[in-house]
Amino acid sequence: MTRSFALRRRGRALARCAALALLLFAPLAAPAAAQSVIRNAELSARLFEAAEELEDPMLALAAARLRKSVLAMQVVRAPQKDGPLVQGIAPQGRLLSWQQMLARAVELSDGSEAIARLADDVKFAGTKGVASGQVYSISTIAGSGRDTYPPLEYIGGDYAEVYVEAQDPGADLNLFVRDAQGRVVCSDTDISAIAYCGWRPARSEFFTVEVHNRGPAGSSYALITN
Repeated sequence: MTRSFALRRRGRALARCAALALLLFAPLAAPAAAQSVIRNAELSARLFEAAEELEDPMLALAAARLRKSVLAMQVVRAPQKDGPLVQGIAPQGRLLSWQQMLARAVELSDGSEAIARLADDVKFAGTKGVASGQVYSISTIAGSGRDTYPPLEYIGGDYAEVYVEAQDPGADLNLFVRDAQGRVVCSDTDISAIAYCGWRPARSEFFTVEVHNRGPAGSSYALITN
């Protein structure tokens, strides 16, 4: 990928983030965009990435509002690890929370009363998030490492989703999903600390999830599945 193409792609992504932020706050009391819990996790992370890059508190507020709908139960999963051992990195314990995003929005606002009021609106707004069906686990991955998870069963005809989010925003995680024959059915290899895969299995079967760290440094990360 050339640098100019990457910059154009980044610009389009930032524009989409800005448009989504406007939709989420027009008006603030309206329900968040109708998406799956896992898709909302990805979109909120991309909004927050854009907020940090542009130092834009409104984007951070939109990210927090969307992240508030992300409810999932934490489970323990032990991936097979290929690559160097992870050293000096502790698991983050949970996904980046909407409270952390909200606090960052206030920091970026330089004391703006308008942003403070919007932050309060997000803080006290209700949520229609549903915890059933989505689970997440926390793990660490070394630089240039690969984690392979035990096969997960998905039901034929139902939409399947997998999402990973690194604690280190400078990480580069790639995501691959393979069927029982080892064929790649979905992948996300963008240069990013987050990755998302969604597909609709033709029949019920087991799929293997692989997380690759293309960066030189290790990171803690969360994996969400439905």
